[in-house]
Amino acid sequence: MRKSTSKFSRVWDYIMVVFGATLVGLAYNIFLLPAKIAAGGISGVSTLFYEAFQWNPALVQAAINIPLFFLGLWLLGKDFGVKTLIGTIFVPFVIWLTQGIDINLHEPMLGAIYGGILIGVGLGIVYRGGGSTGGTAAISQVLKKYTGLSSGFSQLIVDGVVVIAAAFVLNLELALFALISIYVTSKVIDFVQLQTSPTKLVMIITEKEEEVQQIIREEIDRGLTKVKSLGGYTNLERTMILCVVEQAEAVYLKKILQEQEPSSFVIFLNASEILGRGFSMEKIHGTK
Repeated sequence: MRKSTSKFSRVWDYIMVVFGATLVGLAYNIFLLPAKIAAGGISGVSTLFYEAFQWNPALVQAAINIPLFFLGLWLLGKDFGVKTLIGTIFVPFVIWLTQGIDINLHEPMLGAIYGGILIGVGLGIVYRGGGSTGGTAAISQVLKKYTGLSSGFSQLIVDGVVVIAAAFVLNLELALFALISIYVTSKVIDFVQLQTSPTKLVMIITEKEEEVQQIIREEIDRGLTKVKSLGGYTNLERTMILCVVEQAEAVYLKKILQEQEPSSFVIFLNASEILGRGFSMEKIHGTK
């Protein structure tokens, strides 16, 4: 059972890498290239070469990605290298295969937003599969590994160099649209990787521990965690109650607390991803 689960997980990772890389290639041909958006990365470099010399973007990306693939293989390990190789091959392959597609979208703003969203989804899926699409995406993953930055922010830093070049080769207006596309991509990457959900983390600091606890259990039927805390101003001990709730439950809980326990100090925080009973299913490796 453990071997079959592990094998399925590895196969699923490769499927994610292929699917994500396909989305990246489609986004480039459908949105970025027609709008002349050099939105960072090797795709942005290939756009600049296409606009300046009419060089085939698929060939340019394949040529540049080869040495960068070996960089990722050396620094990030064999498994990452294999997945990166798949991503590196599929992106230019899809670009070559779909280069005749034209949906007649040449507005830079629309190309930047739509392209940024689709590339962000594609890269996010690839990263969740533990791979990369090569090029500066591999560099951003190296940066993430050795600096602790998020994938999206790492990608944002690396792509900035390409945008500066776009300002000289194209113009400042298109460089601005490229920045918009990169920003959208970085946010979507983190959204896909974190599986951001509408759940809320509720933090309640109260003197009426039992009353608040009863409200949570009886009104919304959720579990909770109690933490002893010390007031910075009063230096008095208080109980902090932590509870994770769905969006609708958060609205209802806020209403009940305002009515029944208005003296409690309540904070609602967005929760990026919740694992465990009552929320998203836990991803379990090596267990039944």
